[in-house]
Amino acid sequence: MSTTVLAAGNHFIRPSLFTEAVRAAAGDAPLDVREIRFDWPHTPFGPVAEVIEASGSEDQMIEALRGVEICVTEHGPLTERILANCPDLKLFCTSRGGPVNANVEAATRHGVAVCYAPGRNATATAEHTLTLMLAAARGVGDTHTDLRRGVWRGDYYDYDNCGIEIDGATVGLIGFGAIGSRVAKVLAAMGAHVLVHDPYVRPEALAGIAEQVSLDELLTRSRIVSLHARVTEETRGMIGGKQIAAMPRGAILVNCARGALLDYDAVCDALDSGQLAGAGFDVFPEEPLPAGSRLLTAPGVVLTPHIAGGSQQVAHKAARIVAAEVGRHLRGEPLVHCANPEVFRAS
Repeated sequence: MSTTVLAAGNHFIRPSLFTEAVRAAAGDAPLDVREIRFDWPHTPFGPVAEVIEASGSEDQMIEALRGVEICVTEHGPLTERILANCPDLKLFCTSRGGPVNANVEAATRHGVAVCYAPGRNATATAEHTLTLMLAAARGVGDTHTDLRRGVWRGDYYDYDNCGIEIDGATVGLIGFGAIGSRVAKVLAAMGAHVLVHDPYVRPEALAGIAEQVSLDELLTRSRIVSLHARVTEETRGMIGGKQIAAMPRGAILVNCARGALLDYDAVCDALDSGQLAGAGFDVFPEEPLPAGSRLLTAPGVVLTPHIAGGSQQVAHKAARIVAAEVGRHLRGEPLVHCANPEVFRAS
C-alpha cells in the first residue's frame, strides 16, 4: 500500500523539487505524491491564523491534505484548524530553518511530528553577508547609483571618501553559528583579524579563526561589525545608538540576520553624521521596506530585499533535508530535526 505525500511548493522550492527529493529518499517505498504550489515570493508570506510567515490559506491546506500522511512544504501553514480537519496527517516537514509556519504545540496534541531544515541556507547567507560587507566597505552602493544617473565622480578617490580593505582590518561578528562561523573563516583567509561575541560558542571552535570578546570590546575595536544572532528577548534591539556610538568613527555595519536586532533610525543618524561610513542590509524592521524609509536616502547604504538565503542550491538542499526525514519516517527510524520528539514518547 502506498503512502500519500503532499509536496506543497512555491516559486522558489518548486513542488517538483520536493517530489524528486522525496522519491529519492524513499527508495523502493511506494508513494502517491500530490503537488500544490503557493504563490510565494510573488505574493508575500504572512500570518495565517495563529502561525506566522506562511503562504496559502487554511482551506487550501485542508483540501490538499485530505487522506495525506506526509506533507513537505516551505511556507504551507499548519494550524489548529488544519490539524483538526486532517486526521491522516502524521508528519509535517517545513523546509525552513525553524518551524515558524507550524503550530508545534497543536501538532503534538494531534500526534503529528514536525520537522524542519536547519542550516539549509547557511552558505548562501554567509556569501551574501560578505557581498554586502565588501560593497559597503568600498562604497559600491553610492558609486553604482551615481553611474546609473550618468555621474562620474572622481572625488571618490579623495582619501576621506576611499573605502577600506578587509586585509588587516578588525571585523567583529555578533554570533558564531552556522552562518557566522562561515563568514569568520573567509574573513580570516582574507587577512582580517576576526572578533566574535557569542556566549554559546565553544573556545575550541574559534581556534585559529577568531578571538572571543565581550560585546563592548567587539564594538570599540571593530572597523566592520556584522550581525549573526537570533532574535530573542536578550538580543532584540541589541544594537542601538549607544552601541553604534561606541564603534570607531567611519565604521561599517552589516545585517543579514533579522531586522529586530537593530535600531535603524539610529543607523540613519550615524550615517548622516559620518559615525558610520557605510552599511549593508538585507533585513529590515518592516518588509517590504516602506517608500518613506530613511534607509532609501541615507548615504553609504547597500540594500537588498531579504534575499541572502536565496540560491538555487538552497532550494535543492532544503528539499533534500526534509526528504531525508520522510525517508527516516518511512523506515521507522528516529527523526533528526524534529521539533516535537515527545510525539513519539507519547505513542
